Amino acid sequence: MMRIDKLLANMGYGSRKDVKLLLKQGAVQVDGQPVKDAKRHVKPETEVVTVFGEAVDYKPFVYLMMNKPEGVVSATEDQVETTVLELIDPSYAHYELFPVGRLDKDTTGLLLLTNDGAFNHALMSPRKHVDKVYVAEIDGEMTVDDVRRFAEGVELEDGYTTKPARLEVISRNGRRSMIRLTLSEGKYHQVKRMVAAVGKHVERLERIQIGTLELDPTLERGAYRELTQEEYDALLA
Repeated sequence: MMRIDKLLANMGYGSRKDVKLLLKQGAVQVDGQPVKDAKRHVKPETEVVTVFGEAVDYKPFVYLMMNKPEGVVSATEDQVETTVLELIDPSYAHYELFPVGRLDKDTTGLLLLTNDGAFNHALMSPRKHVDKVYVAEIDGEMTVDDVRRFAEGVELEDGYTTKPARLEVISRNGRRSMIRLTLSEGKYHQVKRMVAAVGKHVERLERIQIGTLELDPTLERGAYRELTQEEYDALLA
């Protein structure tokens, strides 16, 4: 249960002061009965709350899939750079969303945003080993030996040896290679550092999958949508 003024404020109907004015005006009803007491407790899962006759769609948590564009940072705020949250419609502002993990400024593709800390932990905790899949354009020819080294774990420049990773060479064209890389951990700049460790350079990087969730191919760069219930359930299964 929660106070009706808190519920409506959380759902974007304004500040507590704004909500109290709505209550005073008689604009709010619970199961068809007018409510004017801001301290009234309601069960939004079972009771129907309306404002000016329109039902309040109560959602404590939101889960968005974004096709992150290049040039924006995976942060809630930044004094210099444009953040992914600045691409989200203001109607979501009251949810206080944050990115699930991060993608570098120049990396594109699948990024999740939510206000659910438990969901974030389930996907990003090192103990969970949730796979992340990337495609990358490489300056350099990725070889069979590179595939073997990635499968064994690559020693990075700081001495850390990565967990085994699945490297697939999609195509080669001269000194250019296209690869698909599956990681079960998320160290800082890991893809770029692993590729550098075998003497090549990442030119372009895109994340296309987290766990069971694939990037929706209909989403343009910078676009987003809410996860379906099926997608959410599969991610946490």
